[in-house]
Amino acid sequence: MLRALYTAATGSQSQQFNIDVIANNVSNVNTTGYKKARAEFQDLLSQTYSSPGALGPQGTTDPIGTQVGLGVKVAATQRIFLPGSIQQTGNSLDLAIQGDGFFQVQTDSGDIGYTRDGSFKRDANGTLVTSDGYPVQPNITVPSDAVEIVIGLNGSVSVRQSGSSNLNQVGQLQLARFSNPAGMESIGRNMFQVTPASGAAIVGSAGQGDFAKTTITQGFLEGSNVQIVEELINLISAQRAFEANSKVIQASDEILKTANNTV
Repeated sequence: MLRALYTAATGSQSQQFNIDVIANNVSNVNTTGYKKARAEFQDLLSQTYSSPGALGPQGTTDPIGTQVGLGVKVAATQRIFLPGSIQQTGNSLDLAIQGDGFFQVQTDSGDIGYTRDGSFKRDANGTLVTSDGYPVQPNITVPSDAVEIVIGLNGSVSVRQSGSSNLNQVGQLQLARFSNPAGMESIGRNMFQVTPASGAAIVGSAGQGDFAKTTITQGFLEGSNVQIVEELINLISAQRAFEANSKVIQASDEILKTANNTV
């Protein structure tokens, strides 16, 4: 009976982790470029009393065997890179990626971070940066006398300066993609970093080569891909699973209590 207690405890712990993942998704429902996560589970080892195919006492072969499972564990948290809704802002430095790819930014450590959050700004030097001041890579500097900024679907950045009617290109946004984006590691601030599981970054310009079906849209932002109704349904399911495991623990406790009282 103690086995049932420990088995149900693994279920309760796993569902608590599941609720934690759902809570993080819900809390980021309005986070620009956020990609929801999903908890995945695996069963633990099974205790084997007789193996399938073992010889029986009469020289026959057991067709199925006898095993009992020992619970569940969290196997992974899968990051779902489905596109979020595109929202118009009208801000010339708000950019949305439509298709595959990430913007590249340089972090404090000098490493490259990857993000779908295109809410960029200009710093005191006119450099294109994130909300945390991380410069976009490759560096793009907008002249201080620029009166208009035009960013093309391919990521070309052009400006019209005061006293001129012509647009001059001052930079080119480069995107990165990965063979396994789910293998990237979240480092907060709407950014991911490369890992051995994600593979090396494949860099290019929107509309060309590996990014032929990708465009960059100016004046728009990509919202979170969290569907609040779906998350609430998942929360109800996780809560009921937690309650069921709690009832198994309670039932096991009652049986142990009865056994102790008979001694």
